[in-house]
Amino acid sequence: MQHDKETMRSGGALAGRPLFPPLEPYRSGRLPVGGGHTLYWEECGNPRGLPVVFLHGGPGAGASPTHRRFFDPQAWRIVIFDQRGAGRSTPTAETHENTPDHLVADIEKLRQHLEIERWHVFGGSWGSTLALLYAQAHRPRVLGLMLRGIFLMTRREIDWFLHSMRMIFPEAWSRLAAHIPAAEHGDMLEAFYTRLMNPDPAVHMPAARLWSRYEAICSTLLPSLELTAPGDDRMSLSLARLETHYFRNCLFTPEDRLVRDVDIIRDVPAVIVQGRYDIVCPIASADALHRAWPEADYIVVPDAGHSALEPGICRELVQATERFRRITD
Repeated sequence: MQHDKETMRSGGALAGRPLFPPLEPYRSGRLPVGGGHTLYWEECGNPRGLPVVFLHGGPGAGASPTHRRFFDPQAWRIVIFDQRGAGRSTPTAETHENTPDHLVADIEKLRQHLEIERWHVFGGSWGSTLALLYAQAHRPRVLGLMLRGIFLMTRREIDWFLHSMRMIFPEAWSRLAAHIPAAEHGDMLEAFYTRLMNPDPAVHMPAARLWSRYEAICSTLLPSLELTAPGDDRMSLSLARLETHYFRNCLFTPEDRLVRDVDIIRDVPAVIVQGRYDIVCPIASADALHRAWPEADYIVVPDAGHSALEPGICRELVQATERFRRITD
């Protein structure tokens, strides 16, 4: 779950944030990973720098040029890719052979393809979920973990997102719910999943636009015209369809798997950055992870919501990448 829509305008929402200057990839490519899926990947920064892989949110949100800018390009070899069905990867919004285990295997396949021995892992929102999964499956390959907006993919978090966020954002929830007959409001996930999986664009696109806008509106502490402006239909569909697919079909067994298996990564240098007023991924999940894993640095930003582009969160993430550049083995 993530809504970090970028701006490339001068000033605007990125003004005053401590991001590094815009940069372009020095190489990119496409990696077939099975099931008809091909991943888009790119490398930026210093080819001889410390490797880091960026895991975007969603599932389905895709990566953007702004995500390159959390890292000093002189110090880092920045690897960014779009997960199955997201962004520039193909096919768009495809749910076939798209599960957490597939995504973890894809990360490892990309690491091998790029001939990287070990790397840092940076992930926010759904990216934090995937980062924890990957690190627990491939501990020897992980130098450090930089996590933001913790999402553990439990039924409680999903029910909060679909039903209880209306306690904070009643207007946004009412616009979302108005698309669904009242008789189906008891299971909003199933109602939206049915519509989003419908092959007819006249059915799935209105649902996708509403879902994406709902998440965007709820992602910042203060209203953001930038995040809530009409988005790209392709991204809206991949975000909405893949989120509902994952929430409906891919819950972990046991449900607390990520916290239960923290012993595997207990010695990994890690930082958890969490907005105090994150409504999309409430702080209770970050707190549960922190209590199970007190060895990880835990930073609560007191004046922030969910988005990585909230000024306080952005500042802490850049500071984390500056600290972690010293962790080389």
